[in-house]
Amino acid sequence: MNATSSPLIACENVSWRRNGVDVLQGVSFHVAPREIVTLIGPNGAGKTSLVNLAIGLLEPTQGRVVRQERLRLGYMPQHLRFDNNLPVTVERFLRLASSDKKVIHHYSERLGIAKLHNQQLQNLSGGELQRVLLTRAVLRKPELLVLDEPTQGVDVIGQAELYRHISELRDELGCGVLMVSHDLHLVMAKTDTVICLNRHICCQGAPESVARHPEYLQMFGKQAEDIAIYTHHHDHEHNLHGDVVPAAHHHHDHSNCQHHHS
Repeated sequence: MNATSSPLIACENVSWRRNGVDVLQGVSFHVAPREIVTLIGPNGAGKTSLVNLAIGLLEPTQGRVVRQERLRLGYMPQHLRFDNNLPVTVERFLRLASSDKKVIHHYSERLGIAKLHNQQLQNLSGGELQRVLLTRAVLRKPELLVLDEPTQGVDVIGQAELYRHISELRDELGCGVLMVSHDLHLVMAKTDTVICLNRHICCQGAPESVARHPEYLQMFGKQAEDIAIYTHHHDHEHNLHGDVVPAAHHHHDHSNCQHHHS
């Protein structure tokens, strides 16, 4: 299998323990080129731990993680810690990741943050900071973009805009995307594969199949039922202005829901 058709990253029966406690058990999945894979699950499900295992910040207790050789990663962490006593401008923050001014300018314009370059990071709103972090993650033109809760602290309109940017960046860069999210409604519209995680994989597949899976419905309750009905029956979408547009059917054929017992 050549490099373009093989997975960018694959977790094979991965388990991880912390302080003698099983955080993840027997997790297997992969991300293919141009595929958006989204991890969902309750708090404490191990989503961030799985992301950290996937990108090599943690080593599995059992199993293995296989990455394409010399894989270029772009990473957007869940939390950014910065010292208020050492102010950093947006431009300086971006130049820590890349010295290519043309690339910084391109993606700053692309994601609407060029006007923020002289602002201090600590003075940004939640939505502005998330767009800065996304910009920084794509400066190396990654083959795999890894996003941990990219819309936290962002209002609903801002969330929809960020997901649109992520989808367009996938198309522009031809990269795969591994994302952690809790925005169920937006996730179901903007991802190819959903993985429902609660220390092990409860189910995984195309959004339409996961949205009808009993464990998914049990995990997310009424919200999941509403989305299951919407996902199953809708043949259109609404843009940011509320206008009806044809549904974009670009999902890969991963409709196989798999139930893994812990």
